[in-house]
Amino acid sequence: METTIYNQNGKENGSMKLPESIFGLPWNADLVHQVYVSMQANLRNPVAHVKDRGEVRGGGKKPWRQKGTGRARHGSSRSPIWVGGGVTHGPTKDKIFARKINKVMKAKALKVLLSKKFKENEVLFVDSLSLKASKTKEAKAVLANLAGIKGFEYLTKKTKNALFLALPKKDIALERGFSNFNNMSFGEIRNLNVLDLMNAKHLVIVDPKESLTFLTSKN
Repeated sequence: METTIYNQNGKENGSMKLPESIFGLPWNADLVHQVYVSMQANLRNPVAHVKDRGEVRGGGKKPWRQKGTGRARHGSSRSPIWVGGGVTHGPTKDKIFARKINKVMKAKALKVLLSKKFKENEVLFVDSLSLKASKTKEAKAVLANLAGIKGFEYLTKKTKNALFLALPKKDIALERGFSNFNNMSFGEIRNLNVLDLMNAKHLVIVDPKESLTFLTSKN
């Protein structure tokens, strides 16, 4: 399994062999869905919260005596059936949505998704990336060059979630240059996950030799 390596001018600059264990796996929709949904749930931070009858202030005194008034018996004016009382079955911030994801499942789902994207020609390998002045203008020119590669025309046309730029290590200059584009995101290859891949049409891997060395060691 071989792929073409490009430079930041959009020209071919050699080729390299890809590991079958990362880019040659069969599709497993159930696994990817389970990991994706769990990761989304782990990001939830519930803020909606209603007060039940125990949290509403007041209501400690019995409204009227139990018998002899002709009215229905009540123990508190903060009952959910009273105006000003607590709320039943409302949203609460105490609920925990977090789900456990096994380390092996998470790594396998990432590789399965990488395999699918590679088969669908949505992964682009670039030997290196650099910006002299960290300017958006330079970054835009690089994206225009990469969009000239067959199959990656939508890198500049797609208005949302066009690509995820996977860097081998943190690069402040590149992050400054690409930070003004709202149709892409970027991050270090060591932090690449299923959410990043699912939320982006294309994946651009910079310095594939170093990046794949890390992905291969990821279990």
